[in-house]
Amino acid sequence: AFEKFFENFGRGLKYGIYASYGMKKDELADLLLFWSAREQKLLSLREYVAAMPADQHAIYYAAGDDRDRLAKMPVVESVLAKGYDVLLCTQDVDEFCFQAMRDYTAKDLPKVYEDEAAREAAEPEREDRTVELHNVTSGDLDLATDEEKKAAEETAKANDDLLSALKEALGDKVEKVAISTRLAADGAPAVITSEGPLSLEMEQVLSAGPESGDVPRAQRVLEINSNHPIFEKLCSLYAEDKDK
Repeated sequence: AFEKFFENFGRGLKYGIYASYGMKKDELADLLLFWSAREQKLLSLREYVAAMPADQHAIYYAAGDDRDRLAKMPVVESVLAKGYDVLLCTQDVDEFCFQAMRDYTAKDLPKVYEDEAAREAAEPEREDRTVELHNVTSGDLDLATDEEKKAAEETAKANDDLLSALKEALGDKVEKVAISTRLAADGAPAVITSEGPLSLEMEQVLSAGPESGDVPRAQRVLEINSNHPIFEKLCSLYAEDKDK
């Protein structure tokens, strides 16, 4: 019954959080529902947080206009492969609502222990758990291991000239070209992400508005999968002829 109610009035609840600059999030956040990529059903934010693994410290979401397309995005697949759920948000107000919220507090949940021994030894406790909201296409999700980060840094350093050449070829279409730490070894060859306060999805929504000519651009980053055969081919071609 509530899902039917939310289908009709959910957008208004989200707009209530956005329009109040997040001041009404404590009143409204527990009423929100979003589609879970892992569970394949609508979840409340509290249900999402309650099901999070002990080593997860943020709510991950992807925003766009089509649920199936979002589910197939390489960045969504990479987060799911880490064992973390992703909320698929398809209403134009979703990203603005989450930006206004910044974080979410799930109240009175069973206490989480990252150390299994500590959990078994402790008496059952309850806690309020506050987590940030992260768009999987924006910023650094910090999901890579130290080894993966080190490998990406070494690859970027070894191929600095190639990355600079790619940036020069693309001009102002991207802010920078970088080696990705969010793409799986057998995943996509590259992905476009953003950095800064304006996400790709927010830019798209604003561009569809009446003042589309004055909309600032999101700072796009071309992230390349250094484990993909296409990157190996790029390296060999660049070694053969840097100016071609």
